[in-house]
Amino acid sequence: MGGPSVQLYSVRDAFAADPDETLRRLAAIGFGSVEPYGVVENVEALRAGLAAHGLSAPTAHGLSAPTAHAALVGKDLDAVFAAARELGIEVVIEPMIPAAQWQNSADIVAAAEALNAAAKVAAGYGVRVGYHNHWWELESRIDGRSALEVFADRLDPEVVLEVDAYWATAGGEDAPALLHRLGERVRAIHVKDGSLAVDASGQVPAGQGRVPLEDVLAAAPEALRVVEFDRHEDVFGGIAESFAYLAGVGK
Repeated sequence: MGGPSVQLYSVRDAFAADPDETLRRLAAIGFGSVEPYGVVENVEALRAGLAAHGLSAPTAHGLSAPTAHAALVGKDLDAVFAAARELGIEVVIEPMIPAAQWQNSADIVAAAEALNAAAKVAAGYGVRVGYHNHWWELESRIDGRSALEVFADRLDPEVVLEVDAYWATAGGEDAPALLHRLGERVRAIHVKDGSLAVDASGQVPAGQGRVPLEDVLAAAPEALRVVEFDRHEDVFGGIAESFAYLAGVGK
């Protein structure tokens, strides 16, 4: 595992206004990699900015959420994976499948099949597919297990997971135990902390909130650490504090 990354959605307003300056500021904090969103929409800014500031993008958020009964196939996926290949992105992550699709086994299986289909398209570009959770995949229980784990059981081996530690905890899950159960399927972790409010209020720098981050990190030592804030009044300051936390815990 390399050094920590940062989800660019955290600084979305700054990135939209001046992507080059935003990437410069993140590199100055110490990041060697970032996690973009909107890969196709931002490909030109990323192509220039990553190279200019010595950044890589091993992961990115970039798919459109699949419906419960439709596979993710078509020209849009080809554009996403072509852009990812150009930018050196290894894993393109689906950032959200709505809560309504996690309430029964049939819809969960359909969602897994959609990502499996997307992964077959991605393979043609040398790219992999992943999924990022919110709280509802953990809050929903299917025969006593979290919906996320039911979903993971139906994913092809090449499809990976990015576990958001904050949302998993907010969903009522013991995040370190979840990571142990999911094992090598987890390739990245969103390092996020705060009050566990599901409206994303009260988020704080890593190590200052209610998420058991030290245990989370220990449970998945090889996973990429990706700092993220959904909302924070001093987001660059919060990101810098989270970077320092990760350095301090030796991860």
